[in-house]
Amino acid sequence: MSRLYRGFFIAWVVFRYGLDELVLSSFDNRWLQRLTRVLTVGRTLTAPRGQRLRQALERLGPIFVKFGQVLSTRRDLLPTDIADELAKLQDQVPPFDSDVAIAIIELGLRKPIGDVFVSFEREPVASASIAQVHFAVLNDRKGQPREVAVKVLRPGMHAAIEKDLRLLHMMAAWVEGLSADGKRLRPRDVVAEFDKHLHDELDLVREAANAAQLRRNMESLQLVLVPEILWDYCSTDVMVMERMYGVPVSQVERLREAGVDIPKLARDGVTIFFTQVFRDGFFHADMHPGNIQVSIDPKTFGRYISLDFGIVGTLTESDKDYLAQNFTAFFRRDYKRVAELHIESGWVPRSTRVDELEAGIRAVCEPYFDRPLKEISLGMLLMRLFQTSRRFQVEIQPQLVLLQKTLLNIEGLGRELDPDLDLWATAKPFLEQWMLGQVGPQKLLEQMAAQAPHYAKLLPELPALLHSYLRNAQNDAGQRAMEQLVIEQQRTNRLLQGLTYALIGFALGMVVMQFVIRVRLF
Repeated sequence: MSRLYRGFFIAWVVFRYGLDELVLSSFDNRWLQRLTRVLTVGRTLTAPRGQRLRQALERLGPIFVKFGQVLSTRRDLLPTDIADELAKLQDQVPPFDSDVAIAIIELGLRKPIGDVFVSFEREPVASASIAQVHFAVLNDRKGQPREVAVKVLRPGMHAAIEKDLRLLHMMAAWVEGLSADGKRLRPRDVVAEFDKHLHDELDLVREAANAAQLRRNMESLQLVLVPEILWDYCSTDVMVMERMYGVPVSQVERLREAGVDIPKLARDGVTIFFTQVFRDGFFHADMHPGNIQVSIDPKTFGRYISLDFGIVGTLTESDKDYLAQNFTAFFRRDYKRVAELHIESGWVPRSTRVDELEAGIRAVCEPYFDRPLKEISLGMLLMRLFQTSRRFQVEIQPQLVLLQKTLLNIEGLGRELDPDLDLWATAKPFLEQWMLGQVGPQKLLEQMAAQAPHYAKLLPELPALLHSYLRNAQNDAGQRAMEQLVIEQQRTNRLLQGLTYALIGFALGMVVMQFVIRVRLF
């Protein structure tokens, strides 16, 4: 019954804000235009279309707001008026009452707000779909005042999201049962992945842990700042972190006036993304402009400031290796290798002909090379790849859906900063360097070092085991066993000697191979 009620509510919101008229009026068809006039009889739809769409998404709840946030970064796909309105969903969602926020803080920290903060700003500085943020000042452990940002979860979020997720699960089951394409898209697995990330976002302790991990990962890169978490003041519904000062990345003119190198900023964004994905396998997956600022402080001038860590993506070593090989082959325009990787991974049926898949991928990708972002659309590229995948029965990989969403966000961000950015040329050197690190001698040494504690634990036990066995050899059978043991030991020694020579030869071969690869690349 609740799902049925939610369905009727969504239909009412669509009708209330005239989204049906917005969609139908976009078609240049006489009959559809007549239908639009009939449907709008008795309704006053004087508000601008972008405003109506934004208000409808706000009314529908957090899942729809997040959808609007993703759309707001795609100015290449949306009219300017709609994109400008949807951009307000990034940090300008109507806030909830400050008294409610204070009550949630006091309940989460189990202290009156006056015992925690020296001062607290009742007016929120930012408000999004899941939470809102207030600035405050507290005394640290040394008794020194410290400026902080307090993130407070919206009340009733769990119930609201559960309703929408139940509806999405139901719709996914319908889609999967409708056709073979529905099964190939694996909608239930995709919704399950979305479900997991949404529930993670509702736990601010988990978000704080994500922020701490990203802060450690990014320290050596010197391109992005992540706020420090104050763990003494965190709970499931409240998170207190270091206050950051920066200019929103969407205010390009203000950044340019401050002297920030905008093209470099765009390139740094691509570097940060690929570093998080391929080096760490742990990436910020909600990188819309509302969560990204740029520092203009002289000490950290021109560095990104990353905020909101509710949604992060993770990749296994096999996922990273597969993606890196795909990207590297793609950037080299080695479409045959891309096709082979798809077949090897099981993404397409084993019976698929490599040459046919290669030709399909080439037809989609070749027109997009050697062109700046302003002349291409990654969204359109993915759409064409989707059409090709349908022809070759490619299965959607739910664990990579979040990565695809983040890649679209990165492209949208890069497009706003520097339309002349060549995404491919910027990413190619990084990926090739990463691939070299995966097959070189250094990687071999790292793997051997990782296994060293295991072997260090086993080796001291071998003499004791041998001594115990020899002491129990009191008959001819034991003597024969001992002789056999000596023979096996001699054989093992010869094997180890041969293995040592082989490892030395392998290491030398890897050095030579790496030298050859570098010569080919450069």
